[in-house]
Amino acid sequence: VQLQASGGGLVQAGGSLRLSCAASGSIHQINDMGWFRQAPGKQRELVAAINSDGSKTKYADTVKGRFTISRDNAKTTVYLQMNSLKAEDTATYLCYAQNAYFDFWWAQGTQVTVSS
Repeated sequence: VQLQASGGGLVQAGGSLRLSCAASGSIHQINDMGWFRQAPGKQRELVAAINSDGSKTKYADTVKGRFTISRDNAKTTVYLQMNSLKAEDTATYLCYAQNAYFDFWWAQGTQVTVSS
């Protein structure tokens, strides 16, 4: 499985960004997908996750009500819509995919910078 993430950038506080993560290769084995983030000096944090058919999602408390994770019908791309961005959302965002055996695949990080 290969993952390609895109959509990061610089935005003012209160603005929005949409991250995308496209999977290719042996996508039939992918179950959950989601996003972690890593800010300098902080622990890696699970931001949002979605199950294989998109029926279940979970979010970090810090982003609930502001971020929305979704997945396309072909289950090959996961999106993270980020609204009402705050300076504390600044981080490198890491897309992942996992299978039923908890093997993980990672995309390259995409930087999100929110200016206050």
